[in-house]
Amino acid sequence: MRGFLADLRREFSGYNGKRFSQDLMAGITVAAVALPLALAFGVSSGADAAAGLITAILGGIVIGFLSGASYQISGPTGAMAAVLAGVVASYGLQGVFVATLLAGMILILAGVLRLGRLVSIIPMPVITGFTSGIALVIALGQLDNFFGTHTSHSGNLGMVQTYVEQGFHPHMQTMIIGLFVVLFMILWPKKWQAVFPSSLASLIVVLIANAFLKWDVAVVGEIPRTLLPAVRLTPAGIDLSALGGLITPAVSIAVLGMIESLLCGASAGNMKGETINADRELVAQGVGNLILPFFGGVPATAAIARTSVAIKAGQQTRLTGIIHSLGLLASMFLLSPVMSRIPMAALAGVLMVTAWRMNEWHTIRYLASHHLKGAMLAFLVTLACTVLFDLSMAIAAGMALCCVIFAYKCVRHVEVTISEVDPQRLQRINLSYHPRHTSVRVVYISGAIFFGSAGYLERSLAQLPEDTTSVILSVRGVSTVDTTGMQVFSRFVQAQQDHGTHIYFTGASQAFRTAMDRGGVTQLVGESAFCWSALDALSDIAQEQQTV
Repeated sequence: MRGFLADLRREFSGYNGKRFSQDLMAGITVAAVALPLALAFGVSSGADAAAGLITAILGGIVIGFLSGASYQISGPTGAMAAVLAGVVASYGLQGVFVATLLAGMILILAGVLRLGRLVSIIPMPVITGFTSGIALVIALGQLDNFFGTHTSHSGNLGMVQTYVEQGFHPHMQTMIIGLFVVLFMILWPKKWQAVFPSSLASLIVVLIANAFLKWDVAVVGEIPRTLLPAVRLTPAGIDLSALGGLITPAVSIAVLGMIESLLCGASAGNMKGETINADRELVAQGVGNLILPFFGGVPATAAIARTSVAIKAGQQTRLTGIIHSLGLLASMFLLSPVMSRIPMAALAGVLMVTAWRMNEWHTIRYLASHHLKGAMLAFLVTLACTVLFDLSMAIAAGMALCCVIFAYKCVRHVEVTISEVDPQRLQRINLSYHPRHTSVRVVYISGAIFFGSAGYLERSLAQLPEDTTSVILSVRGVSTVDTTGMQVFSRFVQAQQDHGTHIYFTGASQAFRTAMDRGGVTQLVGESAFCWSALDALSDIAQEQQTV
């Protein structure tokens, strides 16, 4: 708390009317961007438009105020909506509320335990894969609203299965509205986007057009002018017997919230030149998601689209996020009769374009153009698991595959070379050459020595000639040693010492020395066996032979 208050004082140091006006304009700009997205994500999550608005309002205020950075704008997101659709289908809205509550607790615990840094170990292809998978899930989830159809199959591919089995019979007026919004957003000039977002503009045009055409299409429906809707979580509504089944969805929500928020913080932090406090951000996200279910909201997380818009619009402090929420609150009370008449197909069109733009196309092109087969495989596996299963399994599968690929590459890049001592090198250090020096061998080892490469190292060391009297192990190129690697070195040293062979290590890093200390190798060879260079080791060998 002291750190949080100190950061607030620094953030608002010298705050004046000019900076407030910048926060005000940035907040209004973000609210214009967030309004159609909040409505769309609320509907696509399986809840309703009001739930999306409430999430954006309370998320922007509560999470925005407690955030680990001044620039984070939180609310409903496409990725979270895609995850929630399956939870709603299985457990209903009350199940989503309880899962959100549990996810909030998990996020707070993650922040307290300082687990924010764990997000940085997720490989880039995995993040890109689940982002593309989520985008595909969003698009699939909007097929019914986009085409005006109704499917009975559940699951992300259920709609496609219904179309194959029962035929594809779109409602033409609904489809026209959806296609219009998609084309409108694509053709909207980029220079206008900064002034007025294409998503909001397209909804306004559709509303005006349908007011004259009066097409019979599905609309959003009533949006209550309250932050306490009838459908929300109450303490009496928490079913303790169902908590066990909601653990997995809660973990998925928490993991996604953690990933999205911290990746947003890292990306936006580069734009703003400000470093996010990852652990504090997790606590803020947790507190926000603890509160939201009791107001009928769905899970919130930081949103990169709205956050980047805020920064580009001149955001100065966390007041921007609060102002954006107040703008959405005003829209709920003043514009709810208008928003209730928005065609569902129009929101589906907004989500289709949003899903397309969610994909990290520059990263995908980079992986494909540079023929990074392992990375592309991890990307595709993560994408497929996201669509077919869920986020947690997708990340686990992607991480496991990346670990296997990395281990395979590490094994391939381990090199062990055995060479005899060049007599001319002895002359450079003023040592007279003696035939006995031919029994000195230098073994050059490079790469990561772990369970995958330890067998190759052991087989290579076994090829050492039997007449060897001294061995210099040059380990300058060894990056890491695990327990299996320690055992290989220990067995080799013991076997060589049993034959009267002297062992030296040269170029050992601190990490290697620590591994040898823990593995008992240092105790076997002695501290004097560790030299900086092979020449130092050769000098010790020559002096020893001279004394003999």
